[in-house]
Amino acid sequence: MSDYALGVIGYGEVGRTFAVGLKDKGVNIAGAWDLKFAADVTREVTRAAAAADGVTAFGSSAEVCAASTLVISAVTASNTLAVAEEAAQHIRPGTLFLDLNSASPGTKQKCAALIEAAGGHYVEAGVMTSVPPYGIRVPMLLGGAKAAELAPQLVAWGMDAKAVSEKLGVASAIKMCRSVMIKGLEALVIESYTTAREYGVEAHVLPTLAETFPSIDWEKQGAYFFSRVVQHGKRRAEEMRESANTVREAGFEPLMTAAIAEKQQWVADRAADGLFADLASDALWQAYADRLIAARTGNK
Repeated sequence: MSDYALGVIGYGEVGRTFAVGLKDKGVNIAGAWDLKFAADVTREVTRAAAAADGVTAFGSSAEVCAASTLVISAVTASNTLAVAEEAAQHIRPGTLFLDLNSASPGTKQKCAALIEAAGGHYVEAGVMTSVPPYGIRVPMLLGGAKAAELAPQLVAWGMDAKAVSEKLGVASAIKMCRSVMIKGLEALVIESYTTAREYGVEAHVLPTLAETFPSIDWEKQGAYFFSRVVQHGKRRAEEMRESANTVREAGFEPLMTAAIAEKQQWVADRAADGLFADLASDALWQAYADRLIAARTGNK
């Protein structure tokens, strides 16, 4: 496919999807590193998962950098800068560093300065929707001096990548502004539907939404929004904090975006407490709302 050796930092849902998906396309996967590979409570299961995937579990990001000519950073938003700081200490000159993380333009620019000062080439990516069910075909926008050079290689591997600007921050600005809308809709649906459920008026509210926006199946979309926030609310809250930084960097007060982050975190905290633990993956939105209502009233 090419002479690239691909290393992945972050072996969660996104990093694992790209490592396995590109490996299946014949790309040379050098290996991956994740903090869970070292933590006592997760080491065994996460390393076993990587082994089952046929991906080498490295012992540090330094090992990834030593073995790779293309490094993908796929961590949570709050760790974006820390990963770049660590990688900059070990990256080999000429190595491409593809940052998939949901971070503000300012954060991405700080990351780029670190990587490029070390002799690497930084490319930002704005991943434009949830990775499942697209896999490596998830649409992404690239930015940076090497974006136009890297995009055709990624496309040749079966990815959906498009270079949008040589200027760093453009791709992430597109991503983060979209995220304000998408994660905001999630937060609004959860708050609106749960409140409607408590008042017993959901049978009146949802038809009015369908009348105004007939292209959306509000029952099905509601269930999807609830399930995604329950599963990934912590990650979404971190992304919204970076979105709030994006708004601040533009010179505005992120009143709405900050509230979205709080709502996402609120649901994530309840999920971490096990409130939704036994709900089926295809549960209706009403099941999620009922749990929230019961927890509020103490009738759980």
